[in-house]
Amino acid sequence: MTKNLFLSFLAMAVLTTSASFTGAQQAGKLPRIGILFIGGKDQPHLESFKQGLRERGYTEGQNIILEYRYAEGNQERLADLAAELVREKVDVIVTTATISALAARRVTQTLPIVMTSGNPLATGLADSLAKPGGNVTGLTVMPFDLSVKRLELLKESFPKKSRVAALWSPRDREADIQLKETEKAAKALSVHLHPLEIKSADDIDRAFRAMTKARDQAIVIILSPLVTLNSKRIVELALKHRLPGIYPTGQFVEEGGLMSYGTSIADLYRRAATYVDKILKGRMPADLPIEQPMKFDFVVNLKAAKQIGVTVPPNVLVRADRVIR
Repeated sequence: MTKNLFLSFLAMAVLTTSASFTGAQQAGKLPRIGILFIGGKDQPHLESFKQGLRERGYTEGQNIILEYRYAEGNQERLADLAAELVREKVDVIVTTATISALAARRVTQTLPIVMTSGNPLATGLADSLAKPGGNVTGLTVMPFDLSVKRLELLKESFPKKSRVAALWSPRDREADIQLKETEKAAKALSVHLHPLEIKSADDIDRAFRAMTKARDQAIVIILSPLVTLNSKRIVELALKHRLPGIYPTGQFVEEGGLMSYGTSIADLYRRAATYVDKILKGRMPADLPIEQPMKFDFVVNLKAAKQIGVTVPPNVLVRADRVIR
């Protein structure tokens, strides 16, 4: 074969490959990822997920497509939104709460589902962490021990405050388990726990009025989608009523809350991209172990402490991973 003939074959091969790639793009062959949000379009951790994708070579709009669906806090919409994503023929559904993973699982038991947080064992979404066994994998937050730790930190910070309100949502199965564990811890710490149910955002103001009537001295927040979606309002009311509180995620402290103890939600979103990458490369969710967080952050907001007129003891403050001054 002459040199010119070889170069002609080489050029033809390059053109064919390029045409095939372009054709695949035009035919919609880019991987499509559905993201099922229980909240609205104001998503503080979405960028962390995109960062995780970029770290693995994916750029939205170039070599991957993200399909967003927002329930706007309406849990009843989740199943319909999940069904939309299935009809869009996405390759993976990423869910942002246990309840959205449950909704997606009801719609499809074959399409891979990646959780950014939640407890798949308590809700029956997985057989075990090591071998999920179905179409759901991802990250888990076992919130029960964390609820106990939060109450312990609150009591250590303010030992004279023995009446503590616990804001929780009975609509979340995990919140119910967390509350029971918190009640056990309250007895051991000689704390009078005052559980207050909120079933919708409209109940939040009423709950704080009940705290005032009961002369509660502090507040602990039981993690659930409802409280996370209404974090700003909860923090505003805690400050208004001068209630020192400990919250389940750093989001609350960023918005003005006093203290938080929990996992980094942004990190969970970023790590969820690893699962998406593995599934797109052929791994089955049934065989991908569900990860638990290894690090928990204790954050203290001294601005909030000053605003409500309390002092966080030095022995507690020195243990904080981050202090907002």
